[in-house]
Amino acid sequence: MDAKRQGFFSALREEVARGLSPGRARRRSASNAAEVAAALRRLGGGGEALAPLMEGPDPEAGPGATCGGSARKEGGWGRWVRGQLQLTRAPALEAGAGAGSGAAAAAAAAGRRNDLRLLLGVMGAPLAPVHVCAAEPLPHLSIKDTPIETSSAQYILQQYLAASGGQRLLSSIRNSYAMGKVRMVATEFEAGGRVVRNRMAAQRAEPGRFVLWQMAPEMWYMELAVGGSKVHAGCNGKLVWRHTPWLGAHSAKGPVRPLRRALQGLDPLTAASMFAGARCIGERKVNGEDCFILKLSADPETLRARSEGLAEIIRHVLFGYFSHKSGLLVHLEDSHLTRIQSATGGDAVYWETTISSSVEDYRAVDGVVVAHAGRSAVTLFRFGEAAVGLGHTKTRMEEAWTIEEVAFDVPGLSADCFIPPTDVGPGSVSEAAELPRGERSKAAAGLVLPCHRARVAALEKADDGGVAWSGALQLGCK
Repeated sequence: MDAKRQGFFSALREEVARGLSPGRARRRSASNAAEVAAALRRLGGGGEALAPLMEGPDPEAGPGATCGGSARKEGGWGRWVRGQLQLTRAPALEAGAGAGSGAAAAAAAAGRRNDLRLLLGVMGAPLAPVHVCAAEPLPHLSIKDTPIETSSAQYILQQYLAASGGQRLLSSIRNSYAMGKVRMVATEFEAGGRVVRNRMAAQRAEPGRFVLWQMAPEMWYMELAVGGSKVHAGCNGKLVWRHTPWLGAHSAKGPVRPLRRALQGLDPLTAASMFAGARCIGERKVNGEDCFILKLSADPETLRARSEGLAEIIRHVLFGYFSHKSGLLVHLEDSHLTRIQSATGGDAVYWETTISSSVEDYRAVDGVVVAHAGRSAVTLFRFGEAAVGLGHTKTRMEEAWTIEEVAFDVPGLSADCFIPPTDVGPGSVSEAAELPRGERSKAAAGLVLPCHRARVAALEKADDGGVAWSGALQLGCK
């Protein structure tokens, strides 16, 4: 690490110790936000740090602007929110790249925004399948009276912890910080047997940055800014919440679960605790490396707790691939199946989300071996009899990330940094809320939309007089 990086990170530690935390970055006035952004630019040497994130749409930026844009969208915040809630049926892949007319260009821009919403909704802050507490010790390695699949999994996890720095060192860490870059893109869309590929995926990839703070036990906070949209999510140990421009601040259904992004080589102890109840189901070569495969399935009680109304989580399975040679986690796959029943008693629509992540570039940081790069491919597949009229659809998305800074036991970080926003409503939102609204069955779409219709109607009335964002999109759905 060069002198510039060392100076930047030392200054960052001092700022955290003086109280500049994720919790204080919320709900700032425009003047305070500008001052903090300037301070971060000075610390980062040219603006490498993320600007403070607001609890809603940036009043200075339109949907097509970058995070630091200065063009204000005409028509007020109410019209901005209404535009975010309206999705076209097909992603931007179907919009012609060389469209010259104004209408075609506007359609392409709208499709691009829809793509970005889908990317952030599915890939921004996904959670692990089950609750886990890294403070609890792993099961003692035992062969007697233990199925071979279970004892093999315990042995593989012991080797993984040893390769990652050792359980004693990992258990002594009080908190951690990571900062990195991401690039997201929708690469392929299939409907009715017709496949549309994004032939300019590299040029159309949305760049972004993220920061992740974690604190034992079970507290975490993440900010992600991509393509002019900002998503932040967190957990105070009792409640998992997320804020997106289109849903506002809301809590997640079901038990407290870790952030999947942390399992991708950033938090070895939580990853090992996650797979403590897994089974070894065999071996496979991944990216030229021989790996053991551990399988973990969410139990029926957890699935019921995560379900809501007409949306039922049928299964969530996680596979971890651990290298024979290094013992490290080199690949993650999880499959998540949701059924949305028609409110009129018709056939259901099924959504299957599959995320496959390669974890790479492991390096030691203060004795802990951390992955510094990786790639994910996401497939979102809709099927079922009720979907025949709309056509079965499959959308493929990709993400690449790199880690720039990692630190452990940052001074000044406390539980106050993980307090949820004040506008998190009493209700909670199921994962089905992030599915493409324009591609649901008409009957099933009523599952979530009525709650938004009331909010949008209120925004329309208050559009001319200004909108107080803090209460504009609180979800009170039961």
